Amino acid sequence: MTNNTQTIKAITFGCRLNLYESEAMKKAAAASDGSQIILINTCAVTAEAVRQAKQAIRRARRENPSAAIIVSGCAAQIDPNSFAQMPEVTKIIGNDEKTNPQTYLNLLNNDTRVFVNDIASVKETAGHLIDGLEGRTRAYVQVQNGCDHRCTFCIIPFGRGNSRSVTATEVVNVINGLVDKGVKEVVLSGVDLTAWGNDLPGQPNLGNLLQRVFKLCPDLLRLRLSSIDAVEIDDTMFRLFANEARLMPHLHLSLQHGSDLILKRMKRRHLRASAIELTSRLKAERPEIAFGADIIAGFPTETEAHFQDSLSLIDDAQLSFVHVFPYSPRPNTPAMRMPQLPRVLIKERAAILREKATFAHQALLEAQIGSRQTVLVEANGIGRLDNFARIKIDNASSGDIIEANVNSRSGEFLIGSI
Repeated sequence: MTNNTQTIKAITFGCRLNLYESEAMKKAAAASDGSQIILINTCAVTAEAVRQAKQAIRRARRENPSAAIIVSGCAAQIDPNSFAQMPEVTKIIGNDEKTNPQTYLNLLNNDTRVFVNDIASVKETAGHLIDGLEGRTRAYVQVQNGCDHRCTFCIIPFGRGNSRSVTATEVVNVINGLVDKGVKEVVLSGVDLTAWGNDLPGQPNLGNLLQRVFKLCPDLLRLRLSSIDAVEIDDTMFRLFANEARLMPHLHLSLQHGSDLILKRMKRRHLRASAIELTSRLKAERPEIAFGADIIAGFPTETEAHFQDSLSLIDDAQLSFVHVFPYSPRPNTPAMRMPQLPRVLIKERAAILREKATFAHQALLEAQIGSRQTVLVEANGIGRLDNFARIKIDNASSGDIIEANVNSRSGEFLIGSI
């Protein structure tokens, strides 16, 4: 039975998918009999992310001496013992267990501290789709989890398991339910989103799912995709980006580097030219489209010439939203055994990439000034253009889709008026 005075707080690290799952965790944790629960949803992408999570756990305990602190997420899944050694932690639960209400029933009365199973054995991914993020007009719908690829730098498959997909029927039902509740925009998310369907009968691809969503969710106004693998953009998906107005003109690509040699050492499945060719083709079909990408600085064996390839990729692939990650060696990954670069050099290169990325983003914003754009208003007068650029508009109501004049830029925001 849920405690009427129960308070549940989530502290999230890492990707948007974790943010989404934290909301599902909060709903699931309501099944617990604890009166004060703090959920720590960790990330394992970098050593820094793990350090920050442990720092947050210690701070949460100092500020909440009587709370139950429950730790989950990829770092907890991969290395539960490191969190079990922390006296501040009440329970550690795995990625497969964290969104299931059954996990939290009598959890705090159980003497066992660690509830983490073998993630590689998990076959299901549905069951925790939620009604969007609280207080947001944009809802994230997880349609896929896990990853079957083994990039040499990446530890995430050990935290998420193998790729598994939610059926198209369930995705359509969830989206129609969200639309009925007033959600204006849905973001399809996953760990390896373009792997959707590989494990389903007939092996449909992501383009097929998008087609079904647009056909069977006629009242859906706007759809976005989270980060995707550029090499797996199928012909159907390309045509939808070119011709379907409800598919927003913004695409975040998992590129990771600009040098072919480094991409091969990363065990990526694309080359520099294919990434540039893709963005050029999409831009020719839909000029307003904006691109984002993940880029790693300082991968083992990266020379100055390799680094310059990544730096120039921002212009050559017309990237406007770039997430820069300083390379961080992760346990049991092949890249950890490669010749490492000095941390000082990695940080220097990351800073140079971020500066270049800032200029590229500002150029995108400047290009919008003087135009009239469609804006989905989120909260406090802040919204997003179709291309995902952020804009501030006075007297705009949360949840509305409006037409606005783009008047100027202030830092990372556009300034607009109705």
